[in-house]
Amino acid sequence: MEMRFSLALPREALSIPVVRRVVGDSLRGLGVSEECVGDILVAASEACTNVIQHARATGDYEVAGHVDDGVCSLKVMDWGHGPRPAPEDRGVLSESGRGIRIMRALVDDMSIDSSPDLGTVVHLRKRLTWRDEVLIGSLERRLMHSAG
Repeated sequence: MEMRFSLALPREALSIPVVRRVVGDSLRGLGVSEECVGDILVAASEACTNVIQHARATGDYEVAGHVDDGVCSLKVMDWGHGPRPAPEDRGVLSESGRGIRIMRALVDDMSIDSSPDLGTVVHLRKRLTWRDEVLIGSLERRLMHSAG
């Protein structure tokens, strides 16, 4: 099963619950386990929060999602002025960079592409886990198909 979506959102905090609702409802509708949905929503929220707090451009940002072959891929994109100088590492308890550490802990793959005057794209990828009843239904369909 394949699904794609794209949201253009204003750079304001009220957009984050919209992202959470659309992404969460979409994944739940496909039968993704609640734990997996939760991990993806927290990571996506962190990426959106970083856009709202740190992007130096005005206007919208975009969240694009793609589910295919049991993997959810999200891109959170802004069109700001690119990266700021990296803050010096203040240790694990520092708030600076905490969102990036959270995202990396919750998804299988996370990367950031950023360039001057082109903005920043946060890429999040996570292999999906499914609710038990979805797995049972899938197995039943396969068995029925192979039985004839």
